[in-house]
Amino acid sequence: MTAGFRGGKCLLLERPRSGERCLLLHIGLGRACHADEIAEFNALAKSAGAEIAAEARAQLARPNARYFVGQGKVAEVAELAQASGAELVLVNQPLGASQERNLEEAIKVRVLDRNGLILDIFAQRAASFEGKLQVELAQLDHLSTRLVRGWSHLERQKGGIGLRGPGETQLEVDRRLIDRRIRRLKTKLDRAERQREVSRRERQRTKIPTVALVGYTNAGKTTLFNALSGARLEAKDQLFATLDPTIRRLAIDPGEHVLLVDTVGFVRDLPHELVAAFRATLTETRDATLLLHVIDASDPHHEDRLRQVETVLEEIGASDVDTIRVYNKLDRARDGMQGQFGCAQGAKLYVSAVTGEGLPALVREIRARVIGRPVSGQVDLGPEQSRLRAKLFDWHAVLKEELNASGGWTIDVELSARRWHELCRSEGLSSDNVRQKA
Repeated sequence: MTAGFRGGKCLLLERPRSGERCLLLHIGLGRACHADEIAEFNALAKSAGAEIAAEARAQLARPNARYFVGQGKVAEVAELAQASGAELVLVNQPLGASQERNLEEAIKVRVLDRNGLILDIFAQRAASFEGKLQVELAQLDHLSTRLVRGWSHLERQKGGIGLRGPGETQLEVDRRLIDRRIRRLKTKLDRAERQREVSRRERQRTKIPTVALVGYTNAGKTTLFNALSGARLEAKDQLFATLDPTIRRLAIDPGEHVLLVDTVGFVRDLPHELVAAFRATLTETRDATLLLHVIDASDPHHEDRLRQVETVLEEIGASDVDTIRVYNKLDRARDGMQGQFGCAQGAKLYVSAVTGEGLPALVREIRARVIGRPVSGQVDLGPEQSRLRAKLFDWHAVLKEELNASGGWTIDVELSARRWHELCRSEGLSSDNVRQKA
């Protein structure tokens, strides 16, 4: 919803649910817009369900205080909007409240800036209770800056006896209603965050590692999540297809598993309202044991996207979490990268979530980072330790077994480093009956 003025009165204009024809205004500050920026803004508009009727471009040294662009460009956009039948003008820069209102007055159609467009997409995609609360909070924070003045016919309400001064303006009423709703939303979100914190503490108590998938939107995180976990989440070739975080178990070793978390994708200049509103959900990223930074290897601008994601991770306090860079979509990448499936280069891995190539190597790397490299050893058990012997078989850790002189067993095992130390500690085994192999 945006505020517009016609005939001297403030109107609240509702967005149609679908089928909206729009004109895209690409504005470059100090330079022309890059091709990837234009393509991304087009993709945002399509993700919101808009039909692109026309496009215009502008290059500015600095924003104009009244319209953001010059009056000549405003006249050009107004003429183009009328000729193309556009019902909405989408601007790829964040606009001030007065700039948005002035553009609507001049162009005679609704105007929505980049932040408002992203908020609209998030509102369409939110499915969980907490996600809907977070989006509504972000929308109200954004809308509160768009309350410029009240409706003229309600500008002053007369007071009663002893209240002869001007009454409350409609603007003040709107602000009070929005502030009241924001307080209620924050209370509900605090309650949801406490519930989430209980679940988080339970996972920490049971020492279940968490692996979170992060990355630029449309990098293939959900497809990779499905390929690793066997889930059947809907994966679409569009921006912000996944909004609410999803958690599934991933078996990385017999008897060993981690929790795999699919999170919302990031984007260039993510609105601060969304970063603030989704901070509780993004805590899952900050508190993860390991991050899989999924990168679209077929995107020629993937290095720029990588830096954008790292900036957001730093904002939410997740920059210090152990991270693997996973270059996805190698089946669509240029020929020079085709031979690198599953090839690790430092903290990098190259995979294709669609074909499955490179995924075994990724699981091995997750296993090594989360539970440690496999440890081989030999364990001498007495006949009274049959329960421990059964546990080793349940863990699929037994490589070889022989009867020993005491009537027990000498067993060659291979375990994760975490389970090896847990075995020695919990079962009271000593160097007399445990020998770790180099």
